[in-house]
Amino acid sequence: MVMAHVTESWTREADRGSEPFFTLTFIAGIASPLFLFLAGVASTLSALSKGRRHGDHRAGARLARRRGWEIFALGFVFRLQSQLLGLGPLANMFKVDMLNTMGLSLVAASYLWQVSEARRVRIATMAVATGVITMLTPLVRQVAWLAALPDPLEAYLRPAGGYSAFPLFPWAGFLFAGLIVGDLVDAVRIEPRREVMLQNGIAVCAAAGIMLGWFASYLPPLFPTASFWRDSPTFFFIRLGVVALLVPIAWVVERGLPSVVAQPLATMGRSSLFVYWIHVEMVYGVLAEPIKRQLPLWTTLAATALLCVLLYGLVLLKNRWLERYELRGPWRLLAPVIR
Repeated sequence: MVMAHVTESWTREADRGSEPFFTLTFIAGIASPLFLFLAGVASTLSALSKGRRHGDHRAGARLARRRGWEIFALGFVFRLQSQLLGLGPLANMFKVDMLNTMGLSLVAASYLWQVSEARRVRIATMAVATGVITMLTPLVRQVAWLAALPDPLEAYLRPAGGYSAFPLFPWAGFLFAGLIVGDLVDAVRIEPRREVMLQNGIAVCAAAGIMLGWFASYLPPLFPTASFWRDSPTFFFIRLGVVALLVPIAWVVERGLPSVVAQPLATMGRSSLFVYWIHVEMVYGVLAEPIKRQLPLWTTLAATALLCVLLYGLVLLKNRWLERYELRGPWRLLAPVIR
């Protein structure tokens, strides 16, 4: 995520047409679907845990729904912060960014998730929702009557003006897919022997999705009007396969890494929303103005590493501060970011 933003913002024009730049852009671009996917995984695990504590399946859904609205509201707080620090155009307040999409996706998923207490039904429901969102994306992009909506509202469904970075179609699909994996991970929590089978199954399904998507990309498109890199179902499932494949890879790596390496990764992962919140302004804000589009590509990679070290230090300071203070009153709105 950090590499994606640093590379995009700080790399000089002379290096932007090079093969290494495009390769890094593709690799770093996995961060966005991965962010949404892991939000789905974490939300499912949290909702199931709360449901068991309260003996009420719907209690977990209500928790996820509340968290979704909190994250949606934080999207506007984030924009307000950027507006105050950067003095950009007021239209920026209405952009549909990652937090807006994540929040609304969680709210929508919470209603579907509470339909049944049966795990198989939930997983099937989320799988259907993921497929529907993906397949509808090229069609939504072509619906004429949506153009009558104000751009800030249309941007939640498809790109409109300069307002939409992450429209719900197809980006919500990654979160719904994450809900499926979270439910499966929870299913093996009491039977560790099945954990290996689950991780192997995820790896096989993910690899198959990537391969099928790759082969499909050479066939006549199912939706002739779709752009492969933006709204085609084929590219969606290729990226989803890559993201899902990272789950068993992370599972293996976490068990093989020494704690001195694994612990910082886990710490940063648990504070990913906090890292997102603070690093965007560092990379795109006023303070970075002198180096925007000025650095050679290799320098942006070094800058990414240094910025990650700085962010890790800030995460440690944040965690230490939380040991002594508690969020109260309206400040509790920031809990999803700070905790």
